[in-house]
Amino acid sequence: MKRLALLFSLVCVTLGVQAETLHLYTWADYISPEVVQKFEQQHRCKVVIDTFDSNESMFAKFKAGATGYDLVFPTSYMIQVMQGQGMLAALDHKLIPNLPNIDPSVLAKVKDQAMAHSVPYTLAYACIAVRKDKMKSEPAEATWALFDRAALAGRMTLLDDMRESIGAALKSLGHSINTRDEAQLAAARDVLIRWKKNIARFDNEGYKSGIDSAEFLLVHGYSGDLFQVQMENPKIEILIPREGVTLGCDAMVIPKTAKQSTLAHALINFLLDPAIAAENMEWMGYYCPNKPALEKVSPEFLKNPAIIIPAELQAKCEVIEDLGPDLAKYTKVWDQVKAAR
Repeated sequence: MKRLALLFSLVCVTLGVQAETLHLYTWADYISPEVVQKFEQQHRCKVVIDTFDSNESMFAKFKAGATGYDLVFPTSYMIQVMQGQGMLAALDHKLIPNLPNIDPSVLAKVKDQAMAHSVPYTLAYACIAVRKDKMKSEPAEATWALFDRAALAGRMTLLDDMRESIGAALKSLGHSINTRDEAQLAAARDVLIRWKKNIARFDNEGYKSGIDSAEFLLVHGYSGDLFQVQMENPKIEILIPREGVTLGCDAMVIPKTAKQSTLAHALINFLLDPAIAAENMEWMGYYCPNKPALEKVSPEFLKNPAIIIPAELQAKCEVIEDLGPDLAKYTKVWDQVKAAR
């Protein structure tokens, strides 16, 4: 009996050593741990997840020569940049039979409509959230102008993301988030510098725990992150500014340097399964553009403004685009904002 037990242990160790490892590079809290576990069990592999806090930091890592990732989750505008740099592998559609589940209306908003190098994963907004229990005397309206409210000085945060925060300032002025007009960008710079005097800091991570604890009363954040916190704390209210917001489509891409391309294709296909997509989106709080999966989520999930926003507001939302050489104009504005006192 002891020999059998020893033999079984040796077999398990051997299998563990031989198990394939899939390396993901993605945003924090962006895939359900239970979904990951199901994939690992189904494919007898191990999934290792590293996270980034901005598209720019992720891209910089690849530019510096990072080669250890098999599947990455950038936003659509950065996918254009990465593809232009020759960083992405062509997808083998034969290995992704669940591709038809992707909502055609979402594909219409992205550049890679043929899904040659990328497959949409989520559709999200950078919006705002408030502690409504702390604003009873002066309720918050759904507008970017809230960042001018002096009574909230030191209790607010803006995203530490150049395109998102400049985009918010541009939207507050009625301009496109993708403008190339230097006068409009200068006006947005002045708005951001004015807002900066009121905020506690630019922040990409701490705003979630901050609004939960009421350290912050107003935060600029990603809809899915805010949805996750709101599920735990009903005192938080999500608002979509009436001037419009940035619309982000994050997608799954396989770097040319991936060592586990076949397994990466398998995970893409797994995440597109309707039941898995429904489970995943309810956990992370982001809308997955998977039509049959929407029939499997709860009605309450679809009522949340962080998931589905009214059509009249959707018309004012824009997808962040790759600006090419004109991106330098935004970098200049961002540097000036960061340097301002």
